[in-house]
Amino acid sequence: MADWTHHHARVNGIAMHWVEQGEGPAIVLCHGFPHIWLSWRHQIPVLAAAGWRVIVPDMRGMGQTEGPADHSHYDVHAIVGDLTGLLDHLGLEEAVFAGLDFGVFAIYDLAYLHPQRVRAIIALENPAYPDSPDKAPLVEAAEWAQEHFVHIDYFRPVGPADAALNAAPREFLRKVLYALSGDFHYLDVWKNPPGMAYIDALPETPPLPWPWFSEWELEWYTADYARSGFTGGLNWYRAMDLRWSQRAAWRHRPIDRPFFFIGSENDVDLEAWHGDDPLGAIPRQYSDVRRIEMLPKAGHLIQLERADEVSRLMREFVESL
Repeated sequence: MADWTHHHARVNGIAMHWVEQGEGPAIVLCHGFPHIWLSWRHQIPVLAAAGWRVIVPDMRGMGQTEGPADHSHYDVHAIVGDLTGLLDHLGLEEAVFAGLDFGVFAIYDLAYLHPQRVRAIIALENPAYPDSPDKAPLVEAAEWAQEHFVHIDYFRPVGPADAALNAAPREFLRKVLYALSGDFHYLDVWKNPPGMAYIDALPETPPLPWPWFSEWELEWYTADYARSGFTGGLNWYRAMDLRWSQRAAWRHRPIDRPFFFIGSENDVDLEAWHGDDPLGAIPRQYSDVRRIEMLPKAGHLIQLERADEVSRLMREFVESL
């Protein structure tokens, strides 16, 4: 922690926060929801020690980075503009980008729109966009939600989910992080009936600390979301159909950047959103696949749950460049 430096600046029209450590070629680590930059805390010092300048932003609307209230400001061009704007602010022509969940989808958009800014991609858990090219994701989630609880549909209306999560940030974060881990089967949450509140649909957890997550980490997450509220993070979901429609222009074209993938056997996204053979589809989606690794007994929070293995693999990936 002593080597982390925190930065704040106005980038792409919003107040952005990011953390840096190290010197050398740049690698940018992009988180999803409900995370903050801290979810990469294990990988930051390893990559910095390997000779990299590690740059870890709070993504738009999460942590200490400003989040517009209107979900239309979370479209492809706004989010990609955050990443190119950060590179420009730092005087960087390109960087390696690594991401999970919404963070890696933003990297895929960046690689299509500005490939010259992406030296390579390291994808965690999500090898491609998770939605169908034939049906908008919020439309699909609304259909599922007629039969059972679906968090995507629960987040869609403005107001109720925001208020519920803002009223209990620590409880929500504790429960959802545990549910997404390999210690629980996340899709069991969907066994709850339609109309249920998300906090009530999530499982109760064992007491902290867990083998991969501590009390102080939860307090850091809670402090940031208690300050910012959850609307910014939820707007990433509310803009899913908007980004889906924008991606039609390039969705079927392979990405030509060097591509590395790390997945885990108990990941909910690989189970539910990426088809019957997500790893087999990778060579059709990327023209320069360098390496694919799968780790056992971990869920969606792989960089926390299997911190040492993920850090080692990421270091090996970047060293191979």
